[in-house]
Amino acid sequence: MRRLTSIHQLEGPVHLALGVFDGVHVGHQAVIERAVQAAAAEGGRAGVLTFDPYPLWVLAPEKAPKRLLASLDHKAAILEPMGVDFLLAVPFDEERARVEAVDFVQELIDAGTRTLAAGEDWRFGYKREGDRNLLRSLSDQLGFRFEAVPPVMVDGERVSSTRIRQAVRDGNLDAAARMLGRPYTVAGRVVEGQKLGRQLGFPTANLERGDEQYPPDGVWAVRAMVGRECHPGVANLGNRPTVPGDERTLEVHLLDGERDLYGEMMEVEFIAHLRPEQKFDSLEALKAQISQDVDAAKGRLAGLH
Repeated sequence: MRRLTSIHQLEGPVHLALGVFDGVHVGHQAVIERAVQAAAAEGGRAGVLTFDPYPLWVLAPEKAPKRLLASLDHKAAILEPMGVDFLLAVPFDEERARVEAVDFVQELIDAGTRTLAAGEDWRFGYKREGDRNLLRSLSDQLGFRFEAVPPVMVDGERVSSTRIRQAVRDGNLDAAARMLGRPYTVAGRVVEGQKLGRQLGFPTANLERGDEQYPPDGVWAVRAMVGRECHPGVANLGNRPTVPGDERTLEVHLLDGERDLYGEMMEVEFIAHLRPEQKFDSLEALKAQISQDVDAAKGRLAGLH
């Protein structure tokens, strides 16, 4: 859904979790759970309202993160098992940024929203003038319930998308997973590549590069999810210094057999960093190393489900 007026089309009252929700980490999940619980108690639909594109890319691109923890499609997939009935991604532009906080809330209530849940430090509306105090005051005036959710702490610090992005950049995926409440993954569509892996006897699925944050470059043991199927794999992330070109790519070789995956969405979980990228003197030397990488990945993935 892309329009606030779409809420009118839903049956029963609507209970909304509000926020940007980059990564849908454990703090975001606490907010979303309030909306889901309200729908379970009162009936109606639980939804997540976010904005697309990422608001800081419009408001202050010089301060905005270059990479996100989850694209919009990936975010929708993460939300699916959480009891959320719909994702409303409101287009964010200069016009939307000028909407007063009070007017934004009025839009939501006019559309049939009964519950609004948000982090207690969430700011919104023109010049970020909307906050929990305004929402609490408006809830009395307009007759909706406001749920203010305190921050969630992990390892003694407040969980934030910024902390998680830094952990992923550092390769500290265990810390990222604790803050996300699940393993860190990236997702993308499989696109056609140079087919060098096929020539070497190790065909790869090449993921279309989006805006998601990648961990450090190198060779990784991975699990690749396509639809509801999970496949063990070995992936190369980086600029492939042995072959021409300098574009950063993510290529995944599935260990359980080749498949035609062109056009499919693939979600990749990074299990273990096997080695840094390196340049080889010949394609034969590269092929020999890939064979060793495959064996190493099999060893690291053995016993995982």
